[in-house]
Amino acid sequence: MIDPQYYGPWAVIAGGSEGVGSSFADELSKIGINLVLIARKPGPLEETASKARANGVEVRTLALDLLVPDALDQIKAVTDDVEVGLLIFNAGANSYGHEFVSGEMDGFRGVIELNVHKQLELSHHFGALMKERGRGGIMLLGSMSGYMGSETQSIYSASKAFGRIFAESLWIELEPFGVHVLEFVLGVTRTPAMARMGLNFDIPGMNVSEPEDVAREGLEHLADGPLWVAGGNYEAVKKRNGFPRDKMVKGAAEAMRKLLNR
Repeated sequence: MIDPQYYGPWAVIAGGSEGVGSSFADELSKIGINLVLIARKPGPLEETASKARANGVEVRTLALDLLVPDALDQIKAVTDDVEVGLLIFNAGANSYGHEFVSGEMDGFRGVIELNVHKQLELSHHFGALMKERGRGGIMLLGSMSGYMGSETQSIYSASKAFGRIFAESLWIELEPFGVHVLEFVLGVTRTPAMARMGLNFDIPGMNVSEPEDVAREGLEHLADGPLWVAGGNYEAVKKRNGFPRDKMVKGAAEAMRKLLNR
């Protein structure tokens, strides 16, 4: 498990009310890290908060739709007086799955706003503070969808591909300052969000992960950036992509520095 002195005393979990987000809250509270939980639904949010408080930590909740224009300002209002050592961005479900040419552009824009713009805003704000302190961690939740195109998920898949490349770039920028960045890629996980999408978890041979197992795995590999694939899917992804990613990203960065005479 992670070091609470390195990643504490507070953690912010965006998308922290149910499923993997709730499991992250449970795991972190058990090791004494205080929590700021952000999610749209007040009911599940308070249920997760109560469970975490029972483990002896302080918990602040913010019932918030991250798509509202002043979302970052509201988050700052509940975090500016505490030291946040860990950001987990888990708020990235496919909010609008539709065939592209017959879909509504506003729906697609919402997917991009959540999975790209809001992820950038929170990473920029908390990452800068962590860099100044010389410690901390940022975990960005990715998806296997980000490795290939898929019908009715074109924008979601593309946004997840963006998130993966962004995480690798942020990882190499912040590593010299003691800040760990990890793109934690999920496969099929038994969460309420995936159930609402209509996923069939009972297909024979399907590798289905449980939220609590996924949360523990992600925290265990937080310092193993820039990429970790959950639930035994690492080898499946490895066959389609160059690995190990840390050496590849560092090698490419060094080549670019020489190209730019830095």
